[in-house]
Amino acid sequence: MADPFIRLKAVSKSYGGVPALTDVDFQCEPGLVHAILGENGAGKSTLMKLLAGVIQPDAGEIAISGRRTPLASPRDAAKHGIVCMFQELSLMPHLTVGDNIVVAAPQTRFGLLRRAAYNDARATLDGIGATGISLSARVSELSLAERQLVEIAKALFRTPRLLILDEATSALTSELVGTVFDVLRELRKKGVAILFISHRMHEVNAIADRISVFRNGRHVETFDAGTRSAHDVINLMIGRSLEELFPARGAAPPDDAPIILDISDLSWNEQLRNVDLQVRKGEIVGLGGLDGQGQQHLMHAVFGVLRKVTGRIQVNGRPISGVLPSRAKRADIGLALVPEDRKTEGLILDMSVTENLELATLSRAPFGLLDLNGESERRTRQLIDRLSLTYGSLDAPVATLSGGNQQKVVLAKWLALSPKCLLLMDPTRGIDLPTKAQIYRLLRELADEGIAVVLQSTDYEELIHLCDRVYVFYNGRVAKELSGDELSPSALIAASMNVPSTVDAHQRELQR
Repeated sequence: MADPFIRLKAVSKSYGGVPALTDVDFQCEPGLVHAILGENGAGKSTLMKLLAGVIQPDAGEIAISGRRTPLASPRDAAKHGIVCMFQELSLMPHLTVGDNIVVAAPQTRFGLLRRAAYNDARATLDGIGATGISLSARVSELSLAERQLVEIAKALFRTPRLLILDEATSALTSELVGTVFDVLRELRKKGVAILFISHRMHEVNAIADRISVFRNGRHVETFDAGTRSAHDVINLMIGRSLEELFPARGAAPPDDAPIILDISDLSWNEQLRNVDLQVRKGEIVGLGGLDGQGQQHLMHAVFGVLRKVTGRIQVNGRPISGVLPSRAKRADIGLALVPEDRKTEGLILDMSVTENLELATLSRAPFGLLDLNGESERRTRQLIDRLSLTYGSLDAPVATLSGGNQQKVVLAKWLALSPKCLLLMDPTRGIDLPTKAQIYRLLRELADEGIAVVLQSTDYEELIHLCDRVYVFYNGRVAKELSGDELSPSALIAASMNVPSTVDAHQRELQR
């Protein structure tokens, strides 16, 4: 075993007297991918910030290559080759992709070195499968998945000795995740130490050599990957089993249940091609597939975000094709859309929790005024209780909440409209397991109350364990509809790649 690149000994850190890390011993070695697991509040983010020099420990010491090395600032950490990609993207949206990647590169009088840096930036993007992202594109124009790829490229561009990835793949599809993992494996061969934080167990199983579990600010256990089952790992993290993450699934709605959302022959440019899809009352229907296959565009088309959509969209038998979002969310139609990027599309971070909760209902209030009779406040309180929202003050900026609680605010904002059909775009991206479990239970409760739920997700476990049916998209079309026993990881992956599943091949063989 190689000597540790970095070692923490008896490290503690508190905020306002509240311990975030307590007496932590931890180390990571060169040439290993070391996964860090734990729910929100376990101490993962504090650990990362200590290693990145953002904060300093109250007690204990940090050693690099066997020598005690205080990390007084991010500059100190960077000098030692420590590069951290935090879950919250650090890109500057008004700058180009190239400028964001090479921002730390030195410049010369004639710009020669900077030109070479741009060439290296291009090569770095290409190496992680981001060949379609232009260096001259502004970051603000990119999708969430593209921005996450740029963030990864920015980290790799710095040639790290220790690379810290905090939910770095949360917005990526399985195909892009596979490409990024290939890059990480190459870095591992070159002796780079990699700390990998993810709430997706299948990703941890695919890439990690070693796993450390944190709980309540303490280092619980470190073990080699593959030596503990998923059930054991989750029990170490939160004290509950994998099955408890997902609520019990009752019988699917009968075939004669009312159809809430009916989509027929829907097309838009080259991104959507003759899509047929139905969602019944009380049903959770999933949209799966590789990134960019049309499922995200479908959600935007239904909610009226896209123009020049052809085909038919009906809600409760009523045609709504061509309506704007402001019309789609009205009570007589009853659509609600939870976007995939809560920070830029779902919330106004500088506004208070209460103000964000009331944004969706503002257009329904007389003269745009809320709380004329206290009804809005009562409704808000009910939703806060139902979602178990954790907050310090409802008057504080929503940016002060954790990622999971911010997502609860986005959900509550739209649930205040009492929608008939709830459209969700990757609603648990980058959220800890306990909060995921709360959201899963909520979605099942909403379905049981008669709401039609459409869940677009990049997490196969969500699609398999939560949805009654799943439409898998490929090249703008529905490649496969899966339900019942055929809703499995192998069938989902096969349909996502537009290849026959093992079951399909077996059935064809029997028919010969």
